[in-house]
Amino acid sequence: MRGPKTNANAMPETTSDANFDVIVLGAGAAGLMCAAVAGQRVRRVLLLDHNAQPGRKILISGGGRCNFTNIHTTPERYLSENPHFAKSALALYEPGHFLELVERYGIAWHEKTLGQLFCDGSSRQILDMLLAECARGKVEIFLSAHEIAVERDVAGFRVECSQGGSRREFRADALVVATGGLSIPKLGATGLAYELARQFGLRIVTPRSALVPLVLGGSEAGWTGLAGVSAEVVAWSGKASGRQTLPRFPEKMLITHRGLSGPAILQASSYWQPGEPVWLDFAPALAKGERLLAPLLEKGARRDELAFRQALRAALPARLAGFLAEAAAPSGWTNAALDEAEQRLRRYPFHPACTEGFEKAEVTAGGIDTRDLNAKTMEAREVSGLYFIGEAVDVTGHLGGFNFQWAWASAVAAGKNV
Repeated sequence: MRGPKTNANAMPETTSDANFDVIVLGAGAAGLMCAAVAGQRVRRVLLLDHNAQPGRKILISGGGRCNFTNIHTTPERYLSENPHFAKSALALYEPGHFLELVERYGIAWHEKTLGQLFCDGSSRQILDMLLAECARGKVEIFLSAHEIAVERDVAGFRVECSQGGSRREFRADALVVATGGLSIPKLGATGLAYELARQFGLRIVTPRSALVPLVLGGSEAGWTGLAGVSAEVVAWSGKASGRQTLPRFPEKMLITHRGLSGPAILQASSYWQPGEPVWLDFAPALAKGERLLAPLLEKGARRDELAFRQALRAALPARLAGFLAEAAAPSGWTNAALDEAEQRLRRYPFHPACTEGFEKAEVTAGGIDTRDLNAKTMEAREVSGLYFIGEAVDVTGHLGGFNFQWAWASAVAAGKNV
């Protein structure tokens, strides 16, 4: 049996009493989940958002079908200055737990590549499910709340906001900040979480765009002439420290009119820092020991520009092969020169000028410093009753449902403890 269809515009936007046990700021994925969990623990919960409707990013996610989790979720799929921080929450609430909720509401789903789970129908089903869970917990929802201000005194937290020209005030013992990061500002993203963190003395890891297309410039701008060309590659970026190895992403790369995109590039972008290269392996399908330029190394084989171009065309789209035949041409036709060309094609460096910014970023990397949060509860270590969850925290997942799973897991961790 499917969950109820909820009309967000018909939801209550006024409250009968200004005093609550918990106020959750932000009615996105993490905020909705946290409010539902806390409400079903018989906590009186107010969910407050500056948007006129909840879950706007949920609705556009996964091309409108919501890539709601990934069955291969592990802490290694997350980027953070503390790679161990996410372990507790992810262990508490696993992909299977969310899948049980999805199936309880009769939402049909399917698995795509690499463990990604999507709705067969619409992202609206996930949002309606979360709203129904909030309704079960008698969560009160207050939308179009602007000019939000927070203060703390001996009685707890006081949240003030404006709506329709009037000021409203709410109080609660606990405050959960689930207002997200800076990505996709047209959907209402703001820096409120960081402002509140600074207000209460928490540190911030500098926010930056992640899972975002890269812009090419200078001598590499010519690549944009191949806009529309895609190819299977392996992409990676960043600096390894100690015994840590950089994650490599074997997925598609897409050349755009501004630079590079596609799943492989978006993944690598989360690890990229200005001034560093992004590396591509243009022949990921080759078995270990096989060589892209093997035809030129056979006994009696031709060794010239035409043979080089033909070897590239056997593994790559024609336009890309033709461009690389010039961009990565060997310095000569000796075995050593061909070896050098092979290595370059398997580790081809790009030097992005920048990213396309928060406007095109799927998520925000960085955020609330995990050193200032309790990993099991998401509560601020030095400010009792204050919690930060979801994208606002310095935990950023890989592409493919991992960021939704962090939203669910961190929300449950907080929701069970507020």
